[in-house]
Amino acid sequence: MGQSNEQYSKRRWLLALVGLFMYLGDICTDTALVFRYFHEKRYVWSGLTALFIITGLTVNQIFSYAWFLEDMHKNVMDSKPKRRFLVLHIFGMGILLRYVQVSHNPNTSHHNKLLSDAADLSMLKLFETFLESAPQLLLQLYIRQSHDEWSVLQYMSMVFSFFNLAWSLVDYQIWLRKSLPQSRELPSGLPTVVYLLYKLFTITSLILSYSLLLFLSIYSTVGFTSLWLLGTIWAHLLQTDFCNSGVLELLYRGVIGAILVFTFFNAKGQNTKREMTVYYFFWTAINFSTPLLMFFLKPELKTITFFWVVSGVIYGGSLLGLISLVSYYRFLHPKQCELDQVDGQEKEKTPLTKRTRAFIKP
Repeated sequence: MGQSNEQYSKRRWLLALVGLFMYLGDICTDTALVFRYFHEKRYVWSGLTALFIITGLTVNQIFSYAWFLEDMHKNVMDSKPKRRFLVLHIFGMGILLRYVQVSHNPNTSHHNKLLSDAADLSMLKLFETFLESAPQLLLQLYIRQSHDEWSVLQYMSMVFSFFNLAWSLVDYQIWLRKSLPQSRELPSGLPTVVYLLYKLFTITSLILSYSLLLFLSIYSTVGFTSLWLLGTIWAHLLQTDFCNSGVLELLYRGVIGAILVFTFFNAKGQNTKREMTVYYFFWTAINFSTPLLMFFLKPELKTITFFWVVSGVIYGGSLLGLISLVSYYRFLHPKQCELDQVDGQEKEKTPLTKRTRAFIKP
């Protein structure tokens, strides 16, 4: 037992270290781009890059501090940690604080609490990924394509955004399933690789399609905003019950809308086979029609190698993404041992938090 706990501790410490490196690398390179664009008097690019950073940080601090307050209330803690945590979150240190917690040597008597903390961190990282990393990757791709502007720093930003995205997706799946008592863990090896490929291929091809649409017309941002609004409305119609506060619940539904702009996300832990099918039908339509639109509406691109490379990646990534998606859910998805209650419906003697139980079938 001791050896098993020691191995678990080392693995968790290593996962936290890699995740922290990806997170800091992503934030630091994007921040450096803000100053670079500002120095070059590219104020719009600088402002947009900063906006995505600030949005991701702010939303994460709000949820992180609210969850700390919930946990403190359950443990009847005094007000000193509240004030200290509030100051840390005001200065954007909430995620770093949670990394310190998760990477600390665990006490086996609080095993469930540790899993819950790790799941909270993974959820926050997922929020940050789709509020900051994914939009940032789209913005830098647009700048590269439409203005033929590139630099080492810009490519570093895109690389860190891409790998931060990939790491957050897998990390979320691993810790979520570990923290759900009636859900089998995501097995290592082939299932994890196929799941990662499914997400990376589908998200990358869609982001590239979005970048071409932006290149075609800047007013494509109206379409992206509409997609976010539709996703938010869908989450509202589902009557998600993820947060204890009504205001936080509305913010959470807005975050779900942002995630749905880039990938499918089960917002209520229920069977979503029909919704996923509809989502990826429109996803396929966008990916396969966008290069064709560019071909006919921007004929001058026919002579540009970069256009053919991006189009090839979109079509190839779309095909491989669909193959990986079907393979994962048909052959490799860990089946539920028993359907759990979700969205705050308490189970007797369940040590997990309401927010952890909100997702059963990712």
